[in-house]
Amino acid sequence: MGRFAPPSDAPEPAPAPKIDIPIGARCEVESTEEGLPKRGTVRFVGPTKFAKAGVWVGVEYDEPVGRNDGSVQGERYFTCRPNYGVFVRPDRLKVGDFPPEEINFDDEEM
Repeated sequence: MGRFAPPSDAPEPAPAPKIDIPIGARCEVESTEEGLPKRGTVRFVGPTKFAKAGVWVGVEYDEPVGRNDGSVQGERYFTCRPNYGVFVRPDRLKVGDFPPEEINFDDEEM
């Protein structure tokens, strides 16, 4: 006990919680913008080098509302077009039957 205890007495780190999010599943990501659903396809689930701990979910959005192309800080986790990829914590998305929605970015209707 204490700082002179042998390393074998150190508590084991808690295992990462099991995340049941299948690669290829359709999902909807929480959005801070009302009325702008961010839907896409799960492309990656697991730990990353850009975060010290925890599980992240890589999503390829249907529209160019993302932040990357599936890579962060030079490390590739999945591949998609630029600005279609994003990484979120598992609690920020819902997996389900979310068909692609077309978001009209044209100003003609306003």
